Amino acid sequence: MSVRPKLEAVAKEAGVSTATASQVMRGTGRISEQTRKRVIRAAEKLHYVPDGRAASMRSGQSREIGFAIHHIANPFNAEVISGVSDLLETEGYLVSVLDSRDDAERQGTHLEAFIRNARDGLLWVPAVETPNNRLEVLARYGMPTVTFLRRPEFSKFDHVGIRNAEATAIATGYLADQGHRHIAYLGGTDMTKVRKERIAGYSDTLAKRNLPAATIWDSDDNRTAGLNAMLELYKAHPSITAVVCNGDMVALGASLALSRIGLEPGQDISIIGFDDIQDAAVALRPLTTMAVSPYQLGRRLARVMLDRLRDPGMPIVVSEVPAELIIRETTGTPRNLESAQ
Repeated sequence: MSVRPKLEAVAKEAGVSTATASQVMRGTGRISEQTRKRVIRAAEKLHYVPDGRAASMRSGQSREIGFAIHHIANPFNAEVISGVSDLLETEGYLVSVLDSRDDAERQGTHLEAFIRNARDGLLWVPAVETPNNRLEVLARYGMPTVTFLRRPEFSKFDHVGIRNAEATAIATGYLADQGHRHIAYLGGTDMTKVRKERIAGYSDTLAKRNLPAATIWDSDDNRTAGLNAMLELYKAHPSITAVVCNGDMVALGASLALSRIGLEPGQDISIIGFDDIQDAAVALRPLTTMAVSPYQLGRRLARVMLDRLRDPGMPIVVSEVPAELIIRETTGTPRNLESAQ
């Protein structure tokens, strides 16, 4: 078994005291440039990596932020994580990401691990049915926390989210303006706060426009599930001429489903996604979507965390971003406008 190199060995190799080597590794003290370079070369030669645990014990900071999120494989989440990491790393922080998979028990284990390992802060998408004692534990330990997308009731943490109801109201209204009357909502399974808000915006718009009653169809938030769910939806409701989707992955799957049965997205049935992930613009049939720019959303989330770390006493910040309708090729007027009435 190889032996982990120690700071004493670096100091000996560089011909300096252990205290001087320590100061170079920590970036402190008045050290000449020549000495600093000698110590760095010695560290590189010996493959020495400073012990972060010891440094965090001395400073009270780990320079790491925990991020508890769900379904990392979803491109929306992956782009958010990239935005978070890119900004925090420029400020000298590493991001530890754990996938709780929307399981409250699994999430509890992750949160305890972040607390136990003294992360400097927590970015957190609360799981469905998160117990209130999780909020109490985080508050008791004083860990700076920013919730994302889902804001727990009575939360006293900073929050970054999306104006969900407003976004789906815009999407549904746009489809109605195009002449669609039979508009369905596709995507999501659990009635999370986010999905409730999105369905509310859709349903309220139908009611205000005196359109037929809402048709809400469940689907997991991935392309394959969206494809299968769209086939089932169309079979059960062949009068549907437009669909508002819970996310872009579902919408992309729905577009593929139409192509499989000889229908044209944007001509036979219009489809609107939600998120504007990178795949939305480069799909075979570019996707109309409610854009929230997930990468930039991640950077906004990181900025709120940095502000909290710099000023722990600042007022609670709740930031909800609007979504922008990006019109591409999967929406249009109904091919047979009379049949859409």
